[in-house]
Amino acid sequence: MSKRYNHKLRVISLSFIIYPLSFLHAGAQDKQWSLRECCDYAVEHNIGIKQKANTRRQRDIQLNTDKNSRLPDVNASLGQNFSFGRGLTADNTYSNTNTSSTSLQLGASVPIFTGFKIPNQIKLDKLNLEAATADLEKAKDDIRMQVAQAYVQILYDLEIADVARRQIAIDSMQVVRLQAFVNNGKASEAQLSQQKATLANSHLTATQADNNTRLAILTLTQLLELPSPEGFSIVRPNPDTLGSVGNIGLPTPDQIYADALGIKPEIASQQLRLKGTEYSIKIARAGYYPTLSANGGMGTNYYTTSGFDSDGFGSQIKNNFSQYIGLSLSIPIFNRFQTRNNIRNAKIERQNQQLQLDNAKKTLYQDIQKVYYNAVNAHAKEQKSLEAVKSSEDAFTLMQAKYENGKATITEFNESKNNYLKAESDLVQARYENIYQKALIDFYRGKDLSF
Repeated sequence: MSKRYNHKLRVISLSFIIYPLSFLHAGAQDKQWSLRECCDYAVEHNIGIKQKANTRRQRDIQLNTDKNSRLPDVNASLGQNFSFGRGLTADNTYSNTNTSSTSLQLGASVPIFTGFKIPNQIKLDKLNLEAATADLEKAKDDIRMQVAQAYVQILYDLEIADVARRQIAIDSMQVVRLQAFVNNGKASEAQLSQQKATLANSHLTATQADNNTRLAILTLTQLLELPSPEGFSIVRPNPDTLGSVGNIGLPTPDQIYADALGIKPEIASQQLRLKGTEYSIKIARAGYYPTLSANGGMGTNYYTTSGFDSDGFGSQIKNNFSQYIGLSLSIPIFNRFQTRNNIRNAKIERQNQQLQLDNAKKTLYQDIQKVYYNAVNAHAKEQKSLEAVKSSEDAFTLMQAKYENGKATITEFNESKNNYLKAESDLVQARYENIYQKALIDFYRGKDLSF
C-alpha cells in the first residue's frame, strides 16, 4: 500500500469507526508490557515454578541431612520401674516384696565405617540438587516459551482486527458515496442495500476479531497469574521495523542441536540423574560390607526394696554411676537376598535413566527441527506475502478506478478490496512469525527470548 493511500484509510477509519476495545490501545492504560517484561513477571509469579523451587529446597535439605549423618547420635533416657510380688532379696532368698528402680542413661553412637554408604549418599544428594536446579531452569524456559507464543498470538489477532477496521473504513466510504449517487439518481437502492450488507458483514468480522483478541489477552494474563485482563496491553512492534526479507542465514538443525546440548537444562538434569545412578548402585552394594560404629555412655541407678533399708537417692546416684565405651561391628551374612535385589534394581534404574536421557535428546532434536523448518517456511511466506501485497495493491487501485467509473460491479470491487487487505495482513503476520521463529532458534542456542 502506498503511504498516501494508507494515510487516507487511517483518516477514514478515525472518521467513521469507534471501537469498544479501548483496553487494546496505548492510551487506555499506564503501561504496555514488552515480551521481556511478560517473561520476567511470569517466571517470578508462576505457581509451577514456585513448586519446582520448593522441590529444589527439599533436595538441599536432604543433602544437609545426609552430611550430618557423620555426626554422633546422642540420646538420653530416664526409666522408672515398680515390681510387686515374690522376688529375690538382698540375702539371696525369695519373699513377697515391692521394689522400685530409677535409671538415668546418656549414650552416644558414631558411625565409623558404613560400607561407603554415607559418602556415596552425599555425592548422590549433590547430583540430585543440581538436577533439581536444572528442572527449575527448565520450568522457567517452558513458561517463557508459552508466554512468547501467547504474546505472538495477540499480535496476530490485533492485525486481523486492524484488517477488519480497514474493511469497515472502505465499506463506510462506499456507502456514503452510493448514498450520494442514489440521491442524485445515479445509483439504485439495490446497489446501496448491497453495500450496506457488506458493511454489516465487515462489522461482524470486526466483532469476532475483537473477541479473539480478548481471549488471546486472557490467555496471556492467566500465564502471568494476573487477576484480570482488564487494562492489560502489550507493546506492539512497528511492522516496518521488524526486519527485511533478505538472506535467511539460519544455522542447520544439527548446529542448533550441538549448541543446545551443552546448555539446555532438560538435558543437564537427565545427565546428572544418570550419573547419580552409579552412586545408587554403590549405595546398594554397601549392604555387603560390615558396619562399624563406636559407642559410649554413662548412667546410674537408684533402688528401693520394701522391708529393707537402702541408701538415700543422692548416695545411690553417686555410688552407682558408671561409664562405658565400646565398638560395635555388624557383619552381614544372609539377608534374604535383599542386597542382591537392591543392586539389580539400581542397575535397572540406570538403564531406565539412560533411556530417559536418550528420549530427552531425541525430543530436543525434534523440537529444533520443527522450529527450524517453521523458520524456513515463515521466511518464504514473508517473501511471497511481500509480492502478493504489491500485486494486490495494483489490482485494487485499478479496480477502484473502474468501480468509481461504473465499469466494475460492487462484487468485483469487494473481492479486490478483500484480497488487498488480506495480503497486507498476511505480510505483517508472516513478519511476526518469521521474527518469532528466529527468536526461538536463538533461544535454543542460549540467548534470551525477545524480539
